[in-house]
Amino acid sequence: MTDDTRTARGTLDWQPLEQHPDLVAAPVAQAEVPGLLVAEIDASLADTAAFCDAYEVSLAASANCVVVQARRGETTTYAAVMVLGTDRADVNKTVRKHLGARKITFADQEHTEQATGMTSGGITPVGLPDGWPILVDERVAAEPELVIGGGVRGSKLLISGHQLAALPGAEVLDLVIPVEPSA
Repeated sequence: MTDDTRTARGTLDWQPLEQHPDLVAAPVAQAEVPGLLVAEIDASLADTAAFCDAYEVSLAASANCVVVQARRGETTTYAAVMVLGTDRADVNKTVRKHLGARKITFADQEHTEQATGMTSGGITPVGLPDGWPILVDERVAAEPELVIGGGVRGSKLLISGHQLAALPGAEVLDLVIPVEPSA
């Protein structure tokens, strides 16, 4: 099956999250985002490419969440950055400038897990700590259905770009590194 014939739903058994809160991290289950669907997956297939192949999900309907640590002087800001599985976020320029940081790095995995109550490889913007900016690429915000992490490696959520853009602290920006045309 080619990616252009795949959808966000793939071959997964999607169920209402409110009926299956045990499938996600506690902060995700406690977040108030109506209409979310959840599917259990093999935790060893949580990484985007492996997940999309195994469950016949379109890579363009999968959104990745990375957590960055932005610093300026004594101020440190943690933020989530959401881009499609087909794209790369421009962390060093666009994200750093938007957050007003002098230095930006990917956040430490152990700190991120402790601060969010989620597992690396499953981090999601749903249920992040109060005050964390959520930077949503405009291509993500435009998608009617997206697959994102469930806060643990063993589940995925089905959400719309509109719902992501409406999360507390969310901002929609052009976050993608432009692709150089081939010669």
